[in-house]
Amino acid sequence: MSKPRSRSAIALEDDGLRLPRPPGVFRRFWARHPLFGDVLIALFCLMLSLAPVRGGANEMPEPTAILLAVLVPVSVVAACGTLLLRRRHPLVPFVAAFATEVFFLFLGAPGGTPMVTVAAYSLAVYASSRAAWTGLGIGLAALIALSGALMAVGVITLQDAANGLIGNLVVGLIGVLIGINVGGRKRYLAALIDRSRQLLVERDQQAQLAAAAERARIAREMHDIVSHSLTVIVALSEGAAATSDPERARDAATAAAATARSALGEMRSMLGVLRDDGAPVPLSPMSAPTPHDTVMNAQRAGFPVTLSSTGGTTFSPGVEHAVARIVQEGVTNAIRHAPAATTIAVRLERSASGVDVEIVNDGVGDASGPSGFGLRGLSERVAHVNGGIDYGRADGSRWTLRATIPAGDPAADHEQEKT
Repeated sequence: MSKPRSRSAIALEDDGLRLPRPPGVFRRFWARHPLFGDVLIALFCLMLSLAPVRGGANEMPEPTAILLAVLVPVSVVAACGTLLLRRRHPLVPFVAAFATEVFFLFLGAPGGTPMVTVAAYSLAVYASSRAAWTGLGIGLAALIALSGALMAVGVITLQDAANGLIGNLVVGLIGVLIGINVGGRKRYLAALIDRSRQLLVERDQQAQLAAAAERARIAREMHDIVSHSLTVIVALSEGAAATSDPERARDAATAAAATARSALGEMRSMLGVLRDDGAPVPLSPMSAPTPHDTVMNAQRAGFPVTLSSTGGTTFSPGVEHAVARIVQEGVTNAIRHAPAATTIAVRLERSASGVDVEIVNDGVGDASGPSGFGLRGLSERVAHVNGGIDYGRADGSRWTLRATIPAGDPAADHEQEKT
């Protein structure tokens, strides 16, 4: 079974960009069949480039004319054949075209064949504008130097040299200027398409990060709800089963049922964010139980939990939610991992700068059970509100959890309310 591709991989394809088709029937045909177009161009250049060969060879001495009659057509055919490589190796046909122009100097034929135009155009489009200007300058400089040498030995006249140089200059400039225009537009479109691909990949990555953050948020909330509620229910159920007093057993069972109903309501609200059927469910989880409610539930289960709160400052819902979840998870951990604890002290200190939460319990043994996701979830929750957390053993059997949550700014509080 083949491995499914990710959306990031699909975004790298042109189909994922929904690019429009090139306008015009002929343009689409040439775009789909580039080799066929190159063959037609090569044949066209071949026909026009062989004309000066036939006209110039008749004026040469017979031995030289025979030699050129063989070499020049072969050179023209070879140079036109290299035009098939102009898209992948544009420098090859450019060099071949100017090399063929050297034979035209010997013939005294007018220079400037379509091969030079097409080669210069290809160099500008498929290489770069700088390469086209540099190649044209070097090619013309080489023809000037060779023309001067041939005039010095009397092989060609000044008129022949001027015709060859001017002709190649004109056709070369035409090819370079058109190629720079087309090549610049081609590279600009390629840059736009590449940027669009990057944006698609970045959008997909952002969506994946957002989904991962949402999963982590839901996992934290569900862990806090389920872990705390089940711990209290288990403790109440064990207490009801252990007591012989019917009244106390009835109270424990009633408290366990109330805790289960509260947890069920929170779970339904939490799972509502995962629904996508248009049902009128809340789009965010219910508020966490207040620290007072958490302590009362633990006390009903028979655990020695106390709450001390100083300062009356009230903070944003985001900060209050984080404080409530920290107290809930801290008390739950103490109940689960220190069932023989004689004290579980919860202290809240509120000030204008923020909230300090401290939960201290004793009764921690050497092996407190396997570690879960609670403390990691608390660390993530505290980091989300720009706070700090510290926890660990203190004085042997004592366990201390401390968290500091700053008051925050309105923008951060608004973002925390969303999550």
